[in-house]
Amino acid sequence: MTDREKQVLTKVPAVTLGFWIIKILATTFGETAGDTVSMSMNLGYLVGTAIFAAVLAILIVWQIRARAFHPFLYWATIIASTTAGTTMADFATRSLGIGYPGGSLLLLGAVLASLAVWHRMLGSISIQSVHEPRAELYYWLTITFSQTLGTALGDWIADGPLGYLGSAIIFGALLALLAIAYYRTAISHVALFWAAFILTRPLGAVVGDFLDKPVDHGGLALSRAGASAVLAIAIVTLILALPQRAAAAHDDRGG
Repeated sequence: MTDREKQVLTKVPAVTLGFWIIKILATTFGETAGDTVSMSMNLGYLVGTAIFAAVLAILIVWQIRARAFHPFLYWATIIASTTAGTTMADFATRSLGIGYPGGSLLLLGAVLASLAVWHRMLGSISIQSVHEPRAELYYWLTITFSQTLGTALGDWIADGPLGYLGSAIIFGALLALLAIAYYRTAISHVALFWAAFILTRPLGAVVGDFLDKPVDHGGLALSRAGASAVLAIAIVTLILALPQRAAAAHDDRGG
C-alpha cells in the first residue's frame, strides 16, 4: 500500500456485519469482565474504574500514535472502554446513588454534548473523519460515554418487569429497526450509526448480566471469569476469521 493510499484510510474498521457482531460480543465481555473485577474479585466499582480507565488511557494514546489501523489494538481499546464503562456506570448509579434513570439521562447528555462539540469543532462526526488526532480524541471520548450510558440504560430496563431476556429482545429489535432504517429510509447514516453503536452496549450489558447473575434474579449464574474467557476466545477468533480493514475516508458506511 502506498503512502497516498494510507492517507485516505481511517484508523477505525469499516462498518460491516462482522463489525457489529464483534462489537456486541465486546460489550458483553465488558459487562462480565467488569463485574469480575469489581464484584468477584471484590475490588469495588471505584478501584475497578481506576484500573480500567488507566488501561483505556494507555490504549487510546497507543491508538492515536499508531500510523494505521490495527485490528487487535482497535478492539482492545473498545473492550477497555466497555469494561471501564461498566464499572463507571455501576459506581455512579449504585455507589453515588444517582440511580439508573438519573445516570442514564446524565450520560445521554454527555454523549450528545460530546457529539455536538465534535461536530462544531471539526464539522463532522462521521467515522470517515477518524484519521487525525483531534477526531480520534472526540471519537474515543464519545465511545467511552456511550459505553457507560449503555451500561446504565441496560441495567435500568433489565431491573424492570422485562428482566434480562426481555430487555435483550427489546434492544435487539431496536437494532433491527435501525438496520431497516439504514437501507430503507433517508435518515442520516451518521445518526443511525451512532444510535446503533450506543444500543449495542445495553444489549451486551443485559446479555452479560443474564449469563452471570443468580438464577433467582433471572440469570444463569455462570462463572463471570469463565464467561469472560469464552467471550474473549470468540472475539479473538472472529477478529482473525473475519476481514478486518480500515474504513476509507471517502466511504459512506457508518455515516
